[in-house]
Amino acid sequence: MTPVRFGVLGASKFALEHMSRAIHEAEGAVFAALATSSEEKAAPFRAFNPALRVFTDYDAMLASDEIDAVYIPLPNHLHIAWSLKALEAGKHVLCEKPVAMQAQDIDRLIAKRDETGLLAAEAYMIVHHPQWQRVREVLAAGEIGALARVEAAFSYDNRDAQNIRNRPETGGGALGDIGVYALGCVRYATGEEPLEITRAAITREHGVDVTADVSARFPSFAYHGYVSMRMAPFQEVRFHGQEGVIVLKTPFNAGVAGVAAIEIRDATGTMRVEQFPRVRQYVCQVENFVRALRDGVAYPWSLEDARGTQAMIDMVFDADQGGRV
Repeated sequence: MTPVRFGVLGASKFALEHMSRAIHEAEGAVFAALATSSEEKAAPFRAFNPALRVFTDYDAMLASDEIDAVYIPLPNHLHIAWSLKALEAGKHVLCEKPVAMQAQDIDRLIAKRDETGLLAAEAYMIVHHPQWQRVREVLAAGEIGALARVEAAFSYDNRDAQNIRNRPETGGGALGDIGVYALGCVRYATGEEPLEITRAAITREHGVDVTADVSARFPSFAYHGYVSMRMAPFQEVRFHGQEGVIVLKTPFNAGVAGVAAIEIRDATGTMRVEQFPRVRQYVCQVENFVRALRDGVAYPWSLEDARGTQAMIDMVFDADQGGRV
């Protein structure tokens, strides 16, 4: 069967280290092209894929008949515009998270997806990892009893003023960069949507949210989480039920920050650890995208799912006295 030919729009560090390699290695996919104005930036991509075609113009790659799908790792504020352009050019779209800066902006992308009949999705890789699929199963089976509280933490230290994550004009900020994980994972695992944000405390530097401390009320449980770009690297998610506990030690950067593992203490008090040491979630993400195109299998994370997480992020900004800026 003919593989899906991917073009990568922009030579970002993340695309180089993770997604372009995942596309290159995924079954049913080909890393066919890169769009970048810099031959110097293209060189390390060519190092592992000598057959790579390089376009010096983004629009030229979108116009090429040699490309079926586009992966977009551009700065956050460009995601919607270039996703729309790609759909209009007849390309399927896998856009890096967050797909938009506000939930309402995703509506235009949903409309264009429906109009074109093409696949458009946010690259939210954790839902493709079996550890999160397993958490959903354990919760649904009631192994820890009624869920009472969820706690999530995700942090790293990035003080580079020139980094796009620290620049308001490029859509920087901790909530957009990693809040999508600390908030979205809870929606995915439980299937519930937040009723209200009961507390939001955001710390800002130069117009960018660098730390956010969030409490929320869901229909059947309470939530508390924090994200930060000014703290030592750390990540953990805990689901605390009336009869047991689930803990994910490497919930987001599985296989990079540590081995993916779930600690489960069930109603009998028995503790077990389920590990997933060889799973590469970025490769899984690409292969699920290919399956959705080839076999009509539902992609695990729809634009509507992405909109739900962005809506919760919007609620956090609204609940904080400082607002979005």
